[in-house]
Amino acid sequence: MLLVAVDIGNTNVVIGFLDDGHIAGTYRITTKANHTSDEYGLMITQFHHDAGDAFLAIGYAPGDVDDVIITSVVPKVMHSFRASIVKFLNIDPMIVGPGVKTGINIRMDNPQNMGADCIADCAGAYYEYGGPILVADFGTATTFNYVTADASVICGLITTGIRTGAAALWDATAQLPEVEITRPASILAKSTKPAMQAGLYYNFLGGIERTIAQFHREIDEEFRVVATGGLSRVFADDTDMIDIYDPDLIFKGMLHIYERNIRQ
Repeated sequence: MLLVAVDIGNTNVVIGFLDDGHIAGTYRITTKANHTSDEYGLMITQFHHDAGDAFLAIGYAPGDVDDVIITSVVPKVMHSFRASIVKFLNIDPMIVGPGVKTGINIRMDNPQNMGADCIADCAGAYYEYGGPILVADFGTATTFNYVTADASVICGLITTGIRTGAAALWDATAQLPEVEITRPASILAKSTKPAMQAGLYYNFLGGIERTIAQFHREIDEEFRVVATGGLSRVFADDTDMIDIYDPDLIFKGMLHIYERNIRQ
């Protein structure tokens, strides 16, 4: 059974191929609100010739897809993207949202406002690793959500993603260049680019560790921390406050949600 899981984020659309529960491959395309359904359909089924066909590259053809599930935090993209799935794959996709069973109880003041990506992250974390667990997702925004032992999300935090903060730095200054977000060789920088990299990296890493420490201080039980998201790999190996690094966490959560709502 081949399930295509699609996570539509503010920066990228990340597509995962789940073959009988195994993540066979993932790839990314840029999120653009002005793409038509035909443009999205062509990108889904075939990249540029030099990249090869996205399906065939991992051993599949579009006709092999049995179903599609989507999480999205970009409403402007949903109409054209969903239409592309219907047109090019002949499948009406499952959309994570109201009415879809997730296995997660959202005990927040406004549960309807919790992003579908965060819900899928929490489902993936809880049903893969158990609770209590703190789920950290490093994307365009950085989010922390706490899942209890009984699968309830009881609190969360949202802040700026490192790339978003970095873009504000070089966009708002005349002489600071755009730099790669990476771990610097040393904090003892001697030129502009290394100084920016060191400042961004250690400032953000310090914020991560201080945030996790505050959760430990205010929550009266032991818990693990799982990190995911496009930039989590940059920091996961440089702090002992993150217990698990799982780049595919959202796809595991989407698979769990799909199986709870499976269409016969």
